[in-house]
Amino acid sequence: MQKIVLHPCAKINLGLNVVARRADGYHDLETVFYPIPLCDRLEVKTAERSNVSEPQINLSVSGNKIDGNTEDNLVVRAFRLIASRHNVESCDVLLDKQIPTQAGLGGGSSDAASMILALNKLNNLKLTDRQMQDYAAQLGADCAFFITSQPVYATGIGNVFEDVKITDELSEKWMAIVKPPVAVSTKEAYSGIKPQPAAYNCLHAVASPVASWREKLTNDFEETILKIHPEIGKIKESLYGQGAIFSQMSGSGSAVYALFDNKPTDLNQPQYENCFISVFPLTKVINM
Repeated sequence: MQKIVLHPCAKINLGLNVVARRADGYHDLETVFYPIPLCDRLEVKTAERSNVSEPQINLSVSGNKIDGNTEDNLVVRAFRLIASRHNVESCDVLLDKQIPTQAGLGGGSSDAASMILALNKLNNLKLTDRQMQDYAAQLGADCAFFITSQPVYATGIGNVFEDVKITDELSEKWMAIVKPPVAVSTKEAYSGIKPQPAAYNCLHAVASPVASWREKLTNDFEETILKIHPEIGKIKESLYGQGAIFSQMSGSGSAVYALFDNKPTDLNQPQYENCFISVFPLTKVINM
């Protein structure tokens, strides 16, 4: 038996612009994916299975609740994808969910990417990062990002990556994540979207001082989502009221992140009741 433990990290979107509708029905986006030190825990053990003709996975989940059937979990789908193309051993998997679901933080995608990384290591598949990214992209547009979890400028449907220069001062900030008990569907997120070129491209905005981001970085989903779920907008306003330099909904929500010069100490506000809250310095190194 072999075992590996990985810590799939979350991400935030530094700006998110929907710039065009594609002929295939999807939308072209512009965004910056940025990894943050809010992580799940994924433990993968190889396991012998007698009387089976193909490798099997047994997934157990703890921590934050995950909706849906286990068979549809991205970790299981990642295992089956790799097992359909490579010789891998059966495995027992323990997933401890600390990243909230339906938050716009990419937790499920990160778990799937880590499963691919684990299978590559445990089975000595010798896949390159590019090969693993190609597999991950088949599971979701942002899955490929989590193979390396390095900041990127993403275009296409969120699956075409370029290097990005982010202001050095970001690593000196504190971040607060606040997610209300609200689920935002893809249909809701796109219901009010009118694709158009961004007034200011986030690729260039993130290189400028954080204090200027409030004027330069926009998330096109906010206009629609904050009308449908005004509690998300109230959280954002409250974070600014507590001294945030910049605050924005991540992805299509419902999590809101905020950047502070110092550790925020008063997050016991009425509007945060029943919310998931996490606070951390961005100097913390992400250890996958």
